[in-house]
Amino acid sequence: MIATMAETNDRRDAAAQWFVALRDRICGEFEAIEAEAGSTARFVRNDWERPDGGGGTTAIMKGRVFEKVGVNVSVVHGEFAPEFRGEIPGTAEDPRFWAAGVSLVSHPCSPLVPAAHMNTRHIVTGKAWFGGGADLTPIYPDEPAAGDFHAALKAACDGYAPDAYAQYKKWCDDYFFLPHRGEPRGAGGIFFDYLEGGDIDRDFAFVRAVGEAFLAAYALIVRARMGQSWTDEQRRHQLVRRGRYAEFNLLYDRGTRFGLKTGGNVEAILMSLPPEAAWP
Repeated sequence: MIATMAETNDRRDAAAQWFVALRDRICGEFEAIEAEAGSTARFVRNDWERPDGGGGTTAIMKGRVFEKVGVNVSVVHGEFAPEFRGEIPGTAEDPRFWAAGVSLVSHPCSPLVPAAHMNTRHIVTGKAWFGGGADLTPIYPDEPAAGDFHAALKAACDGYAPDAYAQYKKWCDDYFFLPHRGEPRGAGGIFFDYLEGGDIDRDFAFVRAVGEAFLAAYALIVRARMGQSWTDEQRRHQLVRRGRYAEFNLLYDRGTRFGLKTGGNVEAILMSLPPEAAWP
């Protein structure tokens, strides 16, 4: 039992350290993109504490390429509220939990640069698992960007299991869908949760591969499009599409519910919302 607990703690520490390291790499890459566009924008970081245990850091940048991009990390622990316990594996008899993760949402200035989301997390209750995913939201259909993005994620999935990409892509397509509008949120990606492949170290390696794939693919997509000119009408269309993004995150997103139900930092949780949006 002592050895098992020590191994669990080691994995917790390794996961938390990876999420911070990935955050730092993403922030560095996005600041470099801003510099290439002639901007001096930098991420502003703010630490927060969760009253019931743990905390995190928000990192927000507003620049010439990224109208608003947030990359948050958190490590929290405590107990689930009674009405939330039945939804989480391993909490039926013991409501205690530990969770760490990194979450990114990018809302570019240009309507021709796709918005993007990425999240990976490690949760420990009576069970331990990884979850996460990444998806791309072009304002206008962009098959080359979607193709490159999916190819990078597929390569990460193929290194994990032969059927992983097909399974996690479908999960993403089903999840990032607005039922009240009958339309997908964007061009999709992958989504997975309760990842228990029988080898937690292998699962963790896959989560790291997803983070690496996202960073490499999205940076290329942004750089290839950030210099293109756009019109006022395209900007207006972007704001309307962002309204759809806000609708999904406020009505359906599980991460938003999880954060609010577990007493997380409200500003960090709602970081995903766009800086401006419109409805027709």
